[in-house]
Amino acid sequence: MDTVTRPRAVRERPAAVVLTAAAQARIADLMAQAPADAIGVKLSTPRRGCSGLAYSVDYVTGASAMDERIDTPGGTLFIDGGSVLYLIGSTMDWVEDDFQAGFTFANPNAKGTCGCGESFTV
Repeated sequence: MDTVTRPRAVRERPAAVVLTAAAQARIADLMAQAPADAIGVKLSTPRRGCSGLAYSVDYVTGASAMDERIDTPGGTLFIDGGSVLYLIGSTMDWVEDDFQAGFTFANPNAKGTCGCGESFTV
């Protein structure tokens, strides 16, 4: 009796973070103004603030093998490998109003935030 092994269809893994159209447009704007050696922007969650973790978006000049990579029409968003678990399922948006502008995050993993909204805990 011969056993036939069929290759499994490979499913594309969903991105760890969903980017809104406004966030993608802002990444494109940032990359248009980026230093010559920048290959994208990187989202990380350094330890700081009253709740423990904060969101940080910076230019990146080199990718780590552990980084998550999300390609957008205007540039690449890298997510720090050590931050991915804190961010899975999040939505990243860019919001501007008369008084402020910045990336915002709807993070289902956040169990609490500080009073000023600058940091979160998981």
